Formats: sequence, C-alpha cells, structure tokens
Amino acid sequence: MSFRFETHAHLAENAARTGTIHTPHGNIQTPAFIPVATKAAVKAVLPEAIGAAGAQAVLANAYHLYLQPGADIVEEGGGVGHFMGWDGPTFTDSGGFQVLSLGAGFKKVLAMDTEGLGDDEIVAENKERLAQVDDDGVTFKSHLNGSLHRFTPEVSMRIQHQLGADIMFAFDELTTLVNTRPYQEASLERTRLWAERCVAEHRRLTEERSGRPYQALFGVLQGANYEDLRRKAARDLREMGFDGFGLGGAIEKPRLGEIVGWMAAELPQDKPRHLLGISEPDDLFAAVAAGADTFDCVSPTRVARNAAIYSRFGRYNVNAARFRRDFSPLDEGCDCYTCAHVTRAYLHHLFKAKEINASTLASIHNERFILRLVDEIRASIEGGYFEELRAERMAAYYGRA
Repeated sequence: MSFRFETHAHLAENAARTGTIHTPHGNIQTPAFIPVATKAAVKAVLPEAIGAAGAQAVLANAYHLYLQPGADIVEEGGGVGHFMGWDGPTFTDSGGFQVLSLGAGFKKVLAMDTEGLGDDEIVAENKERLAQVDDDGVTFKSHLNGSLHRFTPEVSMRIQHQLGADIMFAFDELTTLVNTRPYQEASLERTRLWAERCVAEHRRLTEERSGRPYQALFGVLQGANYEDLRRKAARDLREMGFDGFGLGGAIEKPRLGEIVGWMAAELPQDKPRHLLGISEPDDLFAAVAAGADTFDCVSPTRVARNAAIYSRFGRYNVNAARFRRDFSPLDEGCDCYTCAHVTRAYLHHLFKAKEINASTLASIHNERFILRLVDEIRASIEGGYFEELRAERMAAYYGRA
C-alpha cells in the first residue's frame, strides 16, 4: 500500500480533526501519539508491550542509529521495524535535533537559560561545541567517542532510506529561542534550501530503490516564535511536494497552540502534520485544537525511569514514602498491564530496591496513559464533545496532584 492521508471529522469551533494515515505497514488513526524508540527500542518496554498499550507506530532516531549500530546494519536487518521486532508503521527523524542539541552539550533539552551569549556560543557549561553548521550541512563529533562525522541533506536522506521507516523527515537546522532574529531568518533560508535538496535526493533514492515500499517524506517547519517566519516556512515547504509536515523547533509552552495554528493555517488540508516533541496533556489538547495530527515525545518513559507516574489527577512520584503501604493501582480506572497486576506499594518497593522491572512497569503505564488520552481526544472529535473533554481532563489533571 502506498502512502496517503484522508481526513474524517472536523470541528467547527477549532482546527481539530480526525483522519487516517495509510502506510505500507498499516494505518494510523489520527490524532495519534507516537512513542519514541530512540535506538530502535522504546526504553524498558518490549515491542509487544508498547503495541498492547495502544501504540499505532513508533519513531526511531536517525542520528543515534547512524552512530550505533550503523544504518547499513539496520538495513541488512530488514529496516528499523523488522530489526526491532515491530510490525507496525515506523517514523525516523532526520538527526537534525540530535546533531545540534547534543553538539551544544544539552542532550535531551534545548538551552533556555543562555541569555547574553552569541549565536555561535550557545553551549552547555563545561562542554565543548561538537557541531558546526555551514550552508552545506553540519560537521559534528560523536557524543559517544568523539569521532568526526558530517550530515548534509543528502546524507540524512540516504541514512533514512537505509533505516526504511514509513515516514521520515527532511534535514533541518534546529534553532533555540535565544537565537537572534537575523540568525532565525538566515537559518530559515538555510533550512528551505536543505528541504529542496532533501526532496531531490529522496526522489532519486526512491527511484533507485523502486522495489522497496514507498517511504513518505515530511518537510520540517522552523521559525521560533515569529509568526511571519512560521507562515513563510509553511508557504515555502507546501510547494515542494512533501507527503506531510513536521512542526519543529523550540516553542514557548504558553504559545504552543497559537504557533501551531499559524503553520496549520498555511498548510494543505490533505497532508498530515506531526508536532515534534510533546506529550503533556495540556499541550496535546492545545496542539490538536490548532490542527496537529500526530506527536512524539520521550517524556513518558524518561520520567517513568525516575519514578514519576501519570494519573488522571496529575503526576506524582511513586518513590514517596506515602506509597509504601498503598495497595491501590497507579491510576484508578487505568486499563494498562501495570495497573491490572501491581500496586503503588509494589512499584515503590521495586524503585527503592533498584529493580529493573520498576522502569518497565512504570513506562508501560505512562505510555498507556498518554496513548489512551489521545484515543479519547480522537473519540471526542468524532463525537463532537472535544471542549467538554478538555475542560474535564484539565480540571482533574492540573487541579490537584
């Protein structure tokens, strides 16, 4: 089956919609949360367990898989899905986020506390700059062993074709909110030119590898918090023939819906929109209302490994002493494996005893919590009660912990 997207229900009061993304490895009903399998693995969770939790697709990381074990090995293993034992749809990102964020020493997050530094000086304390951007691409040192590498739009496309995901993203330059307006403008133009090169290389590789399932290519929109730049990025990329669009870059949380709305208003209705890097309940509602279709984030499993548990009434830390003799499920009414089989007291014990199973059980629950919430959001759009669901869930989740 080739790639295509169809929309279903649309709300009159906002841009929320439901749809179906058709891929060679199955369909994705949208809105959908896509769990992150960074190195071809959802951390601490087996593929069958993430499927049982309701995942329709997973997203792997081109940067990490390029460095280890190598895109050629993943290709020889049948592509990222087959390699990791996942038979559903797969996404891979371009590697741009990791090249630039890890290159500046910030690992999982972008620096928001670098006021006063010049654009070329943004780097974590006591770290060296590992990535240098020029108009042709990015030269970077591996965060694993310091070896030197270079990504260009063409290299990213070749790596992602080898990884074999159903949906991949164009190579872009990631900026932060502390970059100056002139730098944002120059970066946006650089990303536009890189997008053109990604499309050309993607078409060449698709023809060269015509015997393989088609891989869809999404263009990535940047522009920080500037409305004119965000809209320009959308207008530029919508004419390039992309199969869908990634809404990227650093975005101030209070303005997430507003900024997503700028981009969605400029993009074609018949192409899916993937918002990169969100999973908090309020962000999900805001993004869906603004017109985003799919989302990914490492947060559910990352916080789970630190004993943070999502519940209908907010997030809590199961390590707290008050849970030592609490024999209730992690979240009353949750239908995940963890809530059906173990209690808060047991998970508290596992974390205190430093048992590996603690991360697995907590991660299964957190992923299911977010996946189920997005399922409920999708049903509310179909049923016409989106705003009622949002009000109820937000009052419960943020009203008390």
